[in-house]
Amino acid sequence: MTFSQEEQTFFASKGIETSVVEEQVENFKKGFPFMELTKPATPGDGIIVFDDHNLRLEAEYFDQKREGIDAIKFVPASGAASRMFKAVYEFIENPRPDSPVIEQLLEWEKFAFGEDVKKHDFKLETIEGLVDLAQFIVRSPGLNYGNLPKGMIKFHKDQLGNRTAFEEHLVEAAKYSSSKGIAKVHFTVSQEHMEVVKKLINESLPKYEEEFGVKYEINYSVQKPSTDTVAVTLDNELFKTRDANVLFRPGGHGALIHNLNDIKEELIFIKNIDNVVPDSLKKETVIYKKALAGLLIQTKDTVHSYIKELKAGVNEDRLKVILDYAQKRFGVMVTSQKELYDALNKPIRVCGMVKNEGEPGGGPFWVKTKEVGQSVQIVESSQIDADNAVQQIYVSNATHFNPVDLICYTRDYKGNHMNLLDFIDPNTGFISNKSKSGRDLKALELPGLWNGAMANWLSLFVEVPLITFNPVKTLKDLLRKEHLA
Repeated sequence: MTFSQEEQTFFASKGIETSVVEEQVENFKKGFPFMELTKPATPGDGIIVFDDHNLRLEAEYFDQKREGIDAIKFVPASGAASRMFKAVYEFIENPRPDSPVIEQLLEWEKFAFGEDVKKHDFKLETIEGLVDLAQFIVRSPGLNYGNLPKGMIKFHKDQLGNRTAFEEHLVEAAKYSSSKGIAKVHFTVSQEHMEVVKKLINESLPKYEEEFGVKYEINYSVQKPSTDTVAVTLDNELFKTRDANVLFRPGGHGALIHNLNDIKEELIFIKNIDNVVPDSLKKETVIYKKALAGLLIQTKDTVHSYIKELKAGVNEDRLKVILDYAQKRFGVMVTSQKELYDALNKPIRVCGMVKNEGEPGGGPFWVKTKEVGQSVQIVESSQIDADNAVQQIYVSNATHFNPVDLICYTRDYKGNHMNLLDFIDPNTGFISNKSKSGRDLKALELPGLWNGAMANWLSLFVEVPLITFNPVKTLKDLLRKEHLA
């Protein structure tokens, strides 16, 4: 494809190379291949299950090691809360008396932001008064939650003051990822919300530093413009806006692998902004986070020890021992020392997996890979051939799904930071149909952060209890007993 000089200049202004745009347009034309599942990952076959004894041992091991580990908590938090209030906006536009939102609004006292509602005299016995309350929640003047990041919504009631989702992550960081009295947290936020987010967190820090006896180190990043992806027409031509510019769109959460790659701490806890619980339910979250981290540190120590041996050269008996470990632990199926060295010399992650009880989300599967034969991967439904009966049998037999509960180790055996961009599978993007100003277009999402962006990592999956997964996707979710505890 040939681009005009103006187009190339525009690409450069976003930090995007022309070759990248060419590759993205080619992806629209040819599409992405489906993942080839070999079987679902299940307990004992791709998913580790801790008994109470091992859970405690792994958590204690991490506690013993944590003072010598440079750790940070990474929280993707750039999403606006507007989708959470979709039903509320629909009620404002069409205030039907049978709307399910009415029941939620009438329970305003249960919400953590109920104290703010209490200051106003809404006539809730009337439809008009209910609409006024709905508008107060999502618009300005009012709480303006519909125009703020989800992390700024008051999620939970607390005796010392009600907590936003951002604050709950500060509390979690103090409980399981702090080291030597320092709790490091990295939030990815949108540029438009950066200042209000910083203000909220800066005002919150003294309270939690005193409560938990830690000092916080908070830093932020935005999704890089260079990770935006080009949009095309249904005929795979560049989609032009009304001002004749090529349209680029955010590349999805997979773009955050670039933000993650900028983090130099060795141990990184990853958790979505809306997956938090009140203090009364944090105990299981904390012990499982510690246990996953303990398993990761032990695994890292073993893998790095083997890599050093392979680097120096091993005899056939020792090679067999390391091969056996790599196959049992990660499914690696190679034969030579060089192949085994390459297969192990990667970033490592341990991912919590929850029993599938109907919640949406990608699932853990064994998949075929060219490099090592097979590996466990988090696979989204869009990556699986819906018309392939065998593949769908594997899907129907799946037992777990991905709640985005990851801990990553990103340094090599010498202690050097690894370039995470080297371990992306570029064939795992996603094409979707969208529209702009009433015109249809095709959009491209980059390989997902915990899917294709980490496809070539060493991965371990561990079963975690459902109580550790409590996302808030709608206003109604805040009325679940887990968030009212």
